[in-house]
Amino acid sequence: MWGGRKLSCSGNRFLGAIRSRCWGTQTEGIRLITSAVYSENQRSWTPQTKPWIFSDYRIMWFKFYRMTSACLNRIKIHRYPWTRLYSTSRTTVDSSEVKTFLALAHKWWDEQGIYAPLHSMNDLRVPFIRDNLLKTVADHQPGKPLSGMKILDVGCGGGLLTEPLGRLGASVIGIDPVDENIKTAQHHKSFDPVLDKRIEYRACSLEEILEEMIETFDAVVASEVVEHVIDLEAFIQCCCQVLKPGGSLFITTINKTQLSYALGIVFAEEIAGIVPKGTHTWEKFVSPEKLESILESNGLSVQSVAGMLYNPLSGYWHWTENTSLNYAAHAVKSGVQDQPVPAEFAFKEETEELRGQDSTTPGAQEELKK
Repeated sequence: MWGGRKLSCSGNRFLGAIRSRCWGTQTEGIRLITSAVYSENQRSWTPQTKPWIFSDYRIMWFKFYRMTSACLNRIKIHRYPWTRLYSTSRTTVDSSEVKTFLALAHKWWDEQGIYAPLHSMNDLRVPFIRDNLLKTVADHQPGKPLSGMKILDVGCGGGLLTEPLGRLGASVIGIDPVDENIKTAQHHKSFDPVLDKRIEYRACSLEEILEEMIETFDAVVASEVVEHVIDLEAFIQCCCQVLKPGGSLFITTINKTQLSYALGIVFAEEIAGIVPKGTHTWEKFVSPEKLESILESNGLSVQSVAGMLYNPLSGYWHWTENTSLNYAAHAVKSGVQDQPVPAEFAFKEETEELRGQDSTTPGAQEELKK
C-alpha cells in the first residue's frame, strides 16, 4: 500500500537509465524496445520485450534485461521490517468503543454476568492457542507448555485470556486502551504471586508500543478485538510488525453475515440481553475471506480457520465447520528466508552473479564495470 507508486516511478527511471546507458555504448545498429507495464490491481511489473536485432552484445543486453526484471519482480508491496512503520500519530482505537467498555470495567470477573460468554470461550480459545504454538517447539515442560514464549494480548480487557496463558508458562504482556480495564486486570492477578511475575499489563494502544516492540513476540492474540477497531488493515499491520519471523497471530471475531446481524446484534443485544446494547457494530464485522486477504497482504500465512458456536441455554461454546457467526483464525508470519529481498540487495546479488558468469567475456565485463 505504502510507497507503491514511488517504487513504480523509481523502477521506470531505472529501466530508462539502463536502456540509455546501454544504447550510448553501442556502435552497431541494435534495436531493443523494452517497456514495463504496471498494473494497479496486481501491483507488479510486467516486462514486455519486442524482438531485437542480434549483435555481438546480444548476451549482454539479455542479461541486463534479466537483471532489471528480477530486481523489479522482487519489489513486492509487503510491509516487512525494512518498510516504513505504521505512523503512531494515528490510532486504531475507537473512542466511542472506549466509553462503552469503560462503563463495564468492573464486571470483567463476574463469571455469571455480561462477560460470561468470554469466560466460557476460554474452553476453546486457550487450547486453540496452546496447541498451535506447541507445533512450533520440539519439546516443552510438563505443566508449563508455553514456558519461554512471549505473548502479546491485545485488547486484554480485565485479563480473562491473559491469565490462562500465563498459567501455561508464557510471559504475557496485556495491553488495553481503557485504563480502568487494566486496573481491574492488575488487581485480579495480584491474588496469584506466580501470575504476578509472568504477566505485565499496560494501559495503551498497540500503536503506542510498536516501535519498542518490533519483532518481540512469539505470538500475538487479538480475541474479540478486531470488530472494535476503526482501521483493521492498520491494526493487522501493527500486529505483524511486533511478531518475530515465524510468529503466530491468533484472532477470534464475528463474521459479517445476515445471520450474525440477526443473532449477534438483534437477538444477543436487543432481545436476550446476552451482551449490552451498542457493544457491537455490524459494519465492523469482517468475513474470513476479507480477513485472510488482509493477513496475506501483510506477509502472514493463514494456517487454519474454524467456526465457533455459542449456546446461550447451556452457556458453552463448541467448534463447528460453519463460520457464519463466530470464528477463530491462526496465521503465521513469514520467516526471514521467505521474505522478499529489498531492491538494493536484489540488484547487488544479480550483479555479482553476472560478474561471475561473464568473467570470461571481456566485452561484457567492461560494460558491467561502467
